[in-house]
Amino acid sequence: MNSETLKIRTKAYAISIGKLIISLPYSVLNKNYSNQLVRCSSSVGANYRAACRAKSTADFLNKLKIVEEELDESMFFLELLKEFNVALKVEIDKNWKEGNELLSIIVSSILTIRKNEEARRTP
Repeated sequence: MNSETLKIRTKAYAISIGKLIISLPYSVLNKNYSNQLVRCSSSVGANYRAACRAKSTADFLNKLKIVEEELDESMFFLELLKEFNVALKVEIDKNWKEGNELLSIIVSSILTIRKNEEARRTP
């Protein structure tokens, strides 16, 4: 997957999460979990864009690690929301699945970069 496609997917992920949050009924739990979820899910796309502008491999890798953490956090808050919003299970699961797919792509990229860096250093 090329970087432009991944930029589009990470932005679409944040938008989809935003639409999910808008559809949630008001409760103290939903409000608090949603606040965290909107931050971490939108951070995925923002940090991926920053990674694409990285000045070095180390900078690129560090930004991708942030993306990995934010995706994992997003998935955690989706899991919590699902526990308290059973009626929205299908929509929450759809977003969780996309987050998991994005996470797999990012982790694979991180592992490839590390492998390539190790090969470059080995004579």
